Amino acid sequence: MRDDSWAPLLADAWYSTSDLAACLRVNASTLRRWRTARPPQGPPFVSVSERVIMYSAVDVEEWLRRHRTVPRRDN
Repeated sequence: MRDDSWAPLLADAWYSTSDLAACLRVNASTLRRWRTARPPQGPPFVSVSERVIMYSAVDVEEWLRRHRTVPRRDN
């Protein structure tokens, strides 16, 4: 029997470390440093294996929104 609770998660886009680094215009080592910081920093990630890390596009977008700074207008 198939567990459809994973269907939405698997249907979304996923980025490798190098893909996300290019998208965010940061070095891949920055993402690695964020992942290994204690506590971890940066967007949520999934360790597929010891050498393969993936980032959900949905998680990355949510992380970016949480870290967004909107300048305040002083009237």
